[in-house]
Amino acid sequence: MRVIKAQLGRLAFVQDVRQFLLEQIADNGFSELPIETRHALEISSLPQHHRDPFDRILIAQSIVESLPLLTTDPAIAEYGIQTIW
Repeated sequence: MRVIKAQLGRLAFVQDVRQFLLEQIADNGFSELPIETRHALEISSLPQHHRDPFDRILIAQSIVESLPLLTTDPAIAEYGIQTIW
């Protein structure tokens, strides 16, 4: 998502965005969460508070995995998931 926002000029990075994200993943001990069938299936039960397909998969992953979602998008809070920002 950050890469897309950087390409659109909505998010500025001092260094190459790809390098920045790879460094942040390594420096913070993050791991990637692949999109699994159970995540995709969860989307069908989501109300239409948010129509962006990328955000909806993140919401579904948050629900299925019981993980908080890092976001400032107020529409995501309508799903009752834990958000951080």
